[in-house]
Amino acid sequence: MLLLPALCYSHYTSTYSRATYYGSPDSLGTPTGACGFGEYGRTVNDANVAGVSRLWKNGTGCGACYQVRCKVPQLCTDYGVYVVVTDYGEGDKTDFILSPRAYGRMALPDKSAELYSYGVVNVEFRRVPCWYKGYNLQFKVHENSRYPHYLAIAILYVAGQNDVLAVEIWQEDYQEWVAMRRAFGAVFDISSPPEGAISLRFQVSGSAGLTWVVANNAIPSDWKAGVAYESEIQLK
Repeated sequence: MLLLPALCYSHYTSTYSRATYYGSPDSLGTPTGACGFGEYGRTVNDANVAGVSRLWKNGTGCGACYQVRCKVPQLCTDYGVYVVVTDYGEGDKTDFILSPRAYGRMALPDKSAELYSYGVVNVEFRRVPCWYKGYNLQFKVHENSRYPHYLAIAILYVAGQNDVLAVEIWQEDYQEWVAMRRAFGAVFDISSPPEGAISLRFQVSGSAGLTWVVANNAIPSDWKAGVAYESEIQLK
């Protein structure tokens, strides 16, 4: 799935910075990114992904979408590239370390090789809404999970301009919501999760302010590590 440009133009002011790219044998993202997205972090948005540092925000920046345009007019398009944050990365005064595919897509036709030779380029960027055509929000059980004693999750396909600030799990025995810990990046975890189907709620910060979104029976009782479970939720 690819972020569509028609939904991404906005009135928000651009910020000037620098961008570079990381090595990748297939020009895609990395499944070991610090957000904890796994294979999703390698291929989401047609592998137009990025690592960030200043925009990391202790992992809250994971999954955010940005338009990045390089400022070398003889080499670069006016459109630039739309990327999803999937990793943490620090460069030489850069805000973005792009996948090779994303970096090359800032270039005019037949100019990508020359743009790669720059290594680091001046850019302007702005936050834009994410939109994943045909995908509802998914709850991925992280590979580190150990059924039934330890559950770690990451929320995928978070559309709009929404940051996931907190996740809570419903404890039926106590009739209360219990906070999950942000383990790293976009991964939240809890020891001794409740038996049965897992209901979750998560707090998002977006254009509507702070809101809680409830996902009843988001994860089945026989959950498995590495599996992503689709919901009926679509954020805007």
